[in-house]
Amino acid sequence: MNARSYDWKKEKYLHVIVSRRSFTIVGKDEEDEFLKSHFRPLQYLSQRNPLLPNRPKGFVKVVKNKQYFKRYQVKFKRRREGKTDYYARKRLTIQDKNKYNTPKYRLIVRLSNKDITCQIAYSRIEGDRIVCAAYSHELPRYGIKVGLTNYASAYCTGLLVARRLLKKLGLDTLYAGTIDVTGDEYNVEELDEGPGAFRCYLDTGLTRTTTGARVFGAMKGAVDGGLNIPHSTKRFPGYDSESKSFNADVHRKHIFGQHVANYMRTLEQQDDEVFKKQFSQYIKNGIVANNIEDMYKKAHEAIRANPEHVKVTREKVPVKKRWNRAKLSLSERKNRVAQKKASFLKTLEELEA
Repeated sequence: MNARSYDWKKEKYLHVIVSRRSFTIVGKDEEDEFLKSHFRPLQYLSQRNPLLPNRPKGFVKVVKNKQYFKRYQVKFKRRREGKTDYYARKRLTIQDKNKYNTPKYRLIVRLSNKDITCQIAYSRIEGDRIVCAAYSHELPRYGIKVGLTNYASAYCTGLLVARRLLKKLGLDTLYAGTIDVTGDEYNVEELDEGPGAFRCYLDTGLTRTTTGARVFGAMKGAVDGGLNIPHSTKRFPGYDSESKSFNADVHRKHIFGQHVANYMRTLEQQDDEVFKKQFSQYIKNGIVANNIEDMYKKAHEAIRANPEHVKVTREKVPVKKRWNRAKLSLSERKNRVAQKKASFLKTLEELEA
């Protein structure tokens, strides 16, 4: 039986069995006998009749032989290290040719275990150039001493980098952003006369852009701080994908740390010991659930009042001077051996006496 002599219309479902050199098409009834008589390493593809449209793909064995590894091309180093998403970077750095050498600015947000980094940068052939940067470890200056990596701190860090950049460019008085934080959508309105709003694009890197992610909290802080960043409300906390509606009040509570405050109240009622362990730094700094919102409100005001970077002066640790022993010459080494030998013989004589 071969492909030409087989009646394709009799069987609705076919099982194609592919070997290395040839293939045979058999029906359902003949499949078992065929497999028994042709028991050898084969690849089995279970699929519908090729004549029918939209047939599903079958199961294909992945072959990683010598030819596969000879032709394998490794990814870029920073992609292997999990640092750079080159697919996104290409689209965030390419500029229109009719804009010539105009920089395309990016708001880079990166999260770590103990810090949040926000940078305004643009790319050049030799590498990225950082225009301005802000870090969540600067927030203790503004009254936020705990929870430096939560959503509310991400918002504060984004607000800080926005106000710092605009003050550096002399645009802080023209574009003040929104002082009344409601959590709702806000976009900067450009002036009819004068410089336009500073436009940049969010660079999330390899972070998962899920609804409620902290990278969007940093972006919201930068937008409220006066930067022009294209965005929507679909990834903010409070957006419901099923009803396609956005609850700004839920977002506002996250900006002012009320999700943390509610968890503090719940945990304190359930298990006081776990609460003291989980929120030990809050207790140490005298922060309770009821005054968290006031803490963030004061921080927002302080950031707007003075967003300047303060250089930290650390005491220089004196380097201990080190003296290496000078190498002995051949005569000095021989003399040293002779002295050791004489001392050893003298000790033996004293013991025998």
